[in-house]
Amino acid sequence: MTSIVWFRRDLRLSDNPALYHAASAGKVIPVFIHEPKAEAPWAAGSASRWWLHHSLTSLSRDIRDRGNSLIIRQGDTLETLIELCQQTGADKVYWNHHYEPQAINLESKLKTVLAKHGIQAQSFNSQLLYNPDTILNKSGKPYRVFGAFWKTCQQRGLPSTTLSMPDNMATSDKTLPSLTPEQLGLLPTKPWDSGLKTTWQVGEAHAHNLLDEFCEDRLHTYSLSRDYPAEPATSRLAAPLHFGEISARQVVAKIQGYAACNTQPGLLNAAEHFIRELGWREFAHYILFHFPETICKPFDQRYSAFPYNKDPHILSAWQKGQTGFPIVDAGMRELWHTGSMHNRVRMIVASLLTKHAQIHWLEGARWFWDTLIDADLASNIMNWQWVAGCGVDAAPYFRIFNPISQSQRFDPVGRYLRQWLPELASLPDKHIHAPWQAPTAVLAKAGITLGETYPLPVLDLKQGRAQALSSYRRYIMQRQDTTTTS
Repeated sequence: MTSIVWFRRDLRLSDNPALYHAASAGKVIPVFIHEPKAEAPWAAGSASRWWLHHSLTSLSRDIRDRGNSLIIRQGDTLETLIELCQQTGADKVYWNHHYEPQAINLESKLKTVLAKHGIQAQSFNSQLLYNPDTILNKSGKPYRVFGAFWKTCQQRGLPSTTLSMPDNMATSDKTLPSLTPEQLGLLPTKPWDSGLKTTWQVGEAHAHNLLDEFCEDRLHTYSLSRDYPAEPATSRLAAPLHFGEISARQVVAKIQGYAACNTQPGLLNAAEHFIRELGWREFAHYILFHFPETICKPFDQRYSAFPYNKDPHILSAWQKGQTGFPIVDAGMRELWHTGSMHNRVRMIVASLLTKHAQIHWLEGARWFWDTLIDADLASNIMNWQWVAGCGVDAAPYFRIFNPISQSQRFDPVGRYLRQWLPELASLPDKHIHAPWQAPTAVLAKAGITLGETYPLPVLDLKQGRAQALSSYRRYIMQRQDTTTTS
């Protein structure tokens, strides 16, 4: 028996249900099909394509080392899989579920088309800890609040049983043509990716190395240090999880096992805290599965007509890390250089854009989508709506992050700021968080000319906050009046 295993964002050999069960049944033809239009309007952005190139390269090597070959094609997924089945005599196609709206539609069509050709389809949950349609409240409805959702997950028990790498990966006798990752054109034509190259190593083996290092070096302090962007406190697993180089089950199993076998102070609490963050990722996919309209519309439909500003000057300054607010600019420059940004800083930069500047959350989501290596659609959408106050379990409209106080609290001596804003490096700690408030003599001594060597603020924080609060209150009151009179 010969089966095709259709790889997507499950680019690993271990704990891969589709691969494991296909290999157990007979010969395996591993296939990856590049079809960006199938993911429209959210086809992978520039940074994600960079990661995908290197992840495919790594997966190809891992499969080759086990005596098989990854067949890479480009084009229509349905047509390509049918053609490969006909060429090889494969009578079954295995894959792992994805839960974005476009993926659900594609998988449904694929099962129908394969059945018409007499080809069996078998699919599995590999991306998440739970199938989203199995976690419901007592009324049989999807949860809308994370706390209740996660409590139910915990009561059910966290799945941590993982599948081993297949012992046998026997291949088809037929030689099949294949593209190389280079031929997919995923890498940038202009070399902006030097920071990515020096920051990241890609592939399944490196994902497990990251997890091991995190457990050994940083897990025990995670709950205390994770909010401080200058501290190397996070797991750095977002991109490996997104591309499926490691599974959520594998992460849970490792974290729980490590915490159970070690006695460092605070380790159990830190492990619980970290796994809860995995739960937030799980919740994002859960919400997008049950409420697919949130892919472009606010979960809280009261805000569907909120009058956001259109200010290309502020948006451009924000994108370039030139807002004049150091913590925001540091975060945006970290993003551009490394394809990532510290989670606390993500909330700060998002709040400035959506609250102080009142620019539509979709503008921020699109920029993150193009520049983040871990641009996960469900998480990106839910987190931007959360900050903007229009999402599930969202921060209320009156919660507006102050970039100065956030910077002073979470980067008190300016280590993070100096790393990404070298032009401010000579400023004293007291003034680095708000250089426009520094005395002229202090700026001169530090070699800073505001508006030239470092920008002046693009907006007034106090005025922006007041305008945001006024706009939100007025909008909500108008909606209430409309509802009352209708």
